[in-house]
Amino acid sequence: VGAVESGDLSPQMPIRVLDTPDTPIPEVQLLSNGRYHVMVTNAGGGYSRWQDLAVTRWSEDGTRDRWGTFCYLRDVSDEGQDGAPWSAAHQPTLQRGEGYEAIFSEGRAEFRRHDGDFDTHTEIVVSPEDDIELRRVLITNRSAVRRTLEVTSYAEVVLAPAAADNLHPAFSKLFVQTEIVAAQRAILCTRRPRSRDEVAPWMFHLMAVHDAPVDEFSFETDRERFVGRGLAVSAPRAMQAGTMLSASQGSVLDPVVAIRGRITLEPDQTVSVDLVYGIGDGRDAVLGLVTKYQDQRLADRVFELAWTHAQVVLRQINASEADAQLYGRLANSVIFANSAMRAESSILMRNRRGQSGLWGYSISGDLPIVLLRIGDFANIELVRQLIQAHAYWRLKGLTVDLVIWNEDRAGYRQVLQDQILGLVAVGLETQLMDRPGGIFVRSAEQISDEDRTLFQTVARVVLSDSRGTLAEQVNRPAVPRARVPRLIPNRSLQDEAAVDVEPAQRDLILSNGIGGFTPDGREYVITTTPDQVTPAPWVNVLANAQFGSVISESGQAYTWGENAHEFRLTPWHNDPVTDAGGEAFYLRDEHSGRFWSPTPLPRRGATPYVSRHGFGYSVFEHTEGGIQSELWVYVALDAAVKFSVLKVRNLSGGTRRLSATGYVEWVLGDLQARSAMHVTTEVDPYSGAIYARNPYNTEFPER
Repeated sequence: VGAVESGDLSPQMPIRVLDTPDTPIPEVQLLSNGRYHVMVTNAGGGYSRWQDLAVTRWSEDGTRDRWGTFCYLRDVSDEGQDGAPWSAAHQPTLQRGEGYEAIFSEGRAEFRRHDGDFDTHTEIVVSPEDDIELRRVLITNRSAVRRTLEVTSYAEVVLAPAAADNLHPAFSKLFVQTEIVAAQRAILCTRRPRSRDEVAPWMFHLMAVHDAPVDEFSFETDRERFVGRGLAVSAPRAMQAGTMLSASQGSVLDPVVAIRGRITLEPDQTVSVDLVYGIGDGRDAVLGLVTKYQDQRLADRVFELAWTHAQVVLRQINASEADAQLYGRLANSVIFANSAMRAESSILMRNRRGQSGLWGYSISGDLPIVLLRIGDFANIELVRQLIQAHAYWRLKGLTVDLVIWNEDRAGYRQVLQDQILGLVAVGLETQLMDRPGGIFVRSAEQISDEDRTLFQTVARVVLSDSRGTLAEQVNRPAVPRARVPRLIPNRSLQDEAAVDVEPAQRDLILSNGIGGFTPDGREYVITTTPDQVTPAPWVNVLANAQFGSVISESGQAYTWGENAHEFRLTPWHNDPVTDAGGEAFYLRDEHSGRFWSPTPLPRRGATPYVSRHGFGYSVFEHTEGGIQSELWVYVALDAAVKFSVLKVRNLSGGTRRLSATGYVEWVLGDLQARSAMHVTTEVDPYSGAIYARNPYNTEFPER
């Protein structure tokens, strides 16, 4: 991926064109007016922030990239009545289009898709004059008949500092209130103030459709009603055929903004749908913005202003559009941890120091760190580029600590130091010297070997003037990873001699149709199917004095040691809607490729599951494709050990070849996004066990 020339934009404008969402790490585009910041990935994920508040929910996850502001489309005409929904970008439905492009030019992000009879072109910009983002979706009907589409927007509302939301998401959600303004096809949101003096901002979301009739609009602000229990945004309940949006509003406990418009398109007709998100100081202010951006001419003007503003920003830091593309690509590795741009694994494994080791150098460690090592005065251009990149990121709302190591050993150290400080002054960054989000110039010889290892470990990007130019280091291809060959089925699913046994009927006390107690009172038995799930996670706590795990009726669990908040071994998402977790088992038929989990989640089978919670243990029973499984989960009485015992029995009458796979996402701290970079793993060659440790966590050392 590199800068290419495009005839669709101004002459010689470098742009990034990505024809796949499956890059090694997400490619990002940064859009900002200085106050309102948007990050968009090439798969369509990302965040929206206003000053120091998160407008929408986001957490770093370079694997799934599942957070963002989304747009679903579904054909509801006779020809496509049962068609699956797709999205304007790749996220969130993950449906593959027949053609896909993500296009990043300065001040704008675009997505182009071709799905069946429909072409979609999405443009995303941030207005320089108002704190709003405009997402315009152009949909063209390429068929020879009239078609009816449903266009549905979706975003999770935060309106709080991102760190506070990540630490306590369920608590943070309680204070957001929503209001539907149906006459103007908009939703307003605010956060109830926690004191009389607090002034809470208001957010709005608007859908405006141009050039086509709209049969109806509908609204939703309750995430549980939109997504559905045990489901995900990739295939939410609201996108199932015949499902209506409920128009719930107020204190909905888990707020989202979702608007649906049903649009009719004639053959070869193109419709323009504007999805506008923004923020203001009060209700009247955001209502004024809602009224303003109903007007298509004023919305069109945003695209012109955004391009002009982007050019002004580049002139302000004396950068070219090619520079901006390069700094944008480097930002990929700042936002999403990228092993190709970090220190070598041998250095990461050596580190034994925690975040407090940075404080003596006036660096907090709370912000992403980019480390530049320079030892040759001839390569001073690399310093100039990094200072310019730092200014570019700051203007785009990405706050980074830039650390520059002076490694000159030839006797010209002070000359190089003076040149570096001179470049900082020229770049108007002097006021940010040795301040959070600023530039830190240090002499390498004054840093101990132990601290040098620490700096290289915590840096998300490590650059050196011994490795070539900035462009060469950013664009250097990653070392190819050995890929496990894909399973090629040699037997169809229909060939399986499947005998699925219905769960035995049990006499239960206080049964409510989903669960009840056994007559002896020792177990609570829950039966779930794809169409019948519990209204919330029904959990069992398995713990001793120093160690424990919480496991729900769906089998999703999290485990901790010593402190259930500060030292989580696996993730705790605190999400009663999706009941997501970081521990799982899978069973796969090695002949057909069919796979499922012995627990209802994460990969629910077609037949019912029985979950039994007892004192100190939970059991999950299931039969799928003639394979009966029983998973027992319990914790040792006096040791920090959790057991998961899986028993499998073949009821099919034929020989079956199966694989069982266990999966764990490590945390070894309080938040996965905060600790993931610092967890190191190794495989014991004798026992085959996997070990993981987090030396950066000094509150729980040597675990």
